[in-house]
Amino acid sequence: MSDRTRTRILNALKAGGPQTAAELAASLSVTPVAVRQHLDGLLQEELVDFEDMKGAVGRPRRVWALSAAGHARFPDNHSALILSLLSGLRELYGAQGVEDLIAFREKEMQVAYEKELAGASALSDRLSCLADLRNREGYMAEVERDADGSWLFIENHCSICAAASVCQGLCRSELSLFASVLGPQAEIERCEHLLSGGRRCVYRIRERAAV
Repeated sequence: MSDRTRTRILNALKAGGPQTAAELAASLSVTPVAVRQHLDGLLQEELVDFEDMKGAVGRPRRVWALSAAGHARFPDNHSALILSLLSGLRELYGAQGVEDLIAFREKEMQVAYEKELAGASALSDRLSCLADLRNREGYMAEVERDADGSWLFIENHCSICAAASVCQGLCRSELSLFASVLGPQAEIERCEHLLSGGRRCVYRIRERAAV
């Protein structure tokens, strides 16, 4: 197995985010068969993970991404900087300063998200738009309909994991943000949490009965 091709695959996943084997093959000018062989080897070394993501039709798409060990192969000064800034903010302004920053971030995101969701009225459409937004931010989001009629909003990756690990208020803020942008028609609860030992973050959404 070529070390050069392995490195190119890791670099492509780092630079371009989660991708299918076909997408990697096209961007690297390598055959899909060869890419899958490399990915299988990287999976055995726990440098990559995959998620089978359901689409509207056809077979699920197998999307590959770097694992935590894979990300660790690259310097991560960004996370270190964020953690340092949060620590400095808490030291200078106390816990309330951190809470004020989280509230400011939540309000800015709410305005941006509501602008993107403005054309969607049905809850299912708003969830689809929200998943698209979060995917663009690297969360590997998807929406599933559960057997009981509720929706599962699934985030297979956390783009702010390092910051959230030392600032739990960010996770609380994300839940509040989703509740705000989905509107009063939605009842939402977090049923899986990455930072509480879950494999991913999952939110269950039910449509409130009309009064």
